[in-house]
Amino acid sequence: MASFDPMYRRIQKQLRSWMDPGESRRGACSGMEHVPVFEAQRHIRLLTFNIQVGITTSSYRHYVTRSWQHFLPHSKSFDNLDRIASLVGHYDVVALQECDGGSLRSGFINQVQYLAEASGLPYWHQQLNRNLGRLAQHSNGLLSRYRPLEVSEYRLPGVIPGRGAIVAKYGSQDDPLVLVMMHLSLSKAAQHRQLGFIRELVADYQHVVLMGDMNNHAEELLQNTPLSDTDLIPLPDTAHSFPSWRPERALDHILVSPSLEIRRSEVVSYPVSDHLPIAMDIALPKGYVEKF
Repeated sequence: MASFDPMYRRIQKQLRSWMDPGESRRGACSGMEHVPVFEAQRHIRLLTFNIQVGITTSSYRHYVTRSWQHFLPHSKSFDNLDRIASLVGHYDVVALQECDGGSLRSGFINQVQYLAEASGLPYWHQQLNRNLGRLAQHSNGLLSRYRPLEVSEYRLPGVIPGRGAIVAKYGSQDDPLVLVMMHLSLSKAAQHRQLGFIRELVADYQHVVLMGDMNNHAEELLQNTPLSDTDLIPLPDTAHSFPSWRPERALDHILVSPSLEIRRSEVVSYPVSDHLPIAMDIALPKGYVEKF
């Protein structure tokens, strides 16, 4: 038995080094250099996409047969990221969920940064929500064609930590366009608390967009949570995004203030993840452009 001790100690040491890379890793961003200011145009193209760490899922059985891809790198991950990049490059602001910030399973590549560079969107911000060292860096992401006024990130309340929201503001300081990008918990109780927190964040703003994987239908979110006292406008009930191979549930949303005219909205038929992306083209309020 003693002959196995050195090997056991080596394995134990390697596992510890993976779980604790030495210093607490944080999210990152591209900075504001070479990022154009928010243009005084009359519309902005939005997209929200849960990318499932670059894993393609086209059947429920893949949750079992491809589960190892949540822990180890796989050969098609970069092909999938390139496919995602070719889509997101057509939009102005993109909210990403289930990204990896640079661990073993992603080949130590920050997927938010990779998608920003591959798509040509110059500003990116990664929010690290659950840090498992070198094993996994569970993150949300923001990609933007324009320079935000400011970007803030928040931990969302919940019994199980690891959910977050990114708040990006554009336009004028005194009357900004406020985009909140989130990934909510699965339980209704946690969603209620998290949306109460977000409701407080946006209470003083007129032009608001909530976007992300909210793990519930819009009717439930807008009637039975703290969002019930808002006048946010959802996509149609038929905007099903999950599962991507047979969409029957509307879990991904872009909810907007009535001051923002919805010019076009759609579920994008782009089955790379287990979720389909949601896109929306919104017109800025009348007179808003003249403020720039």
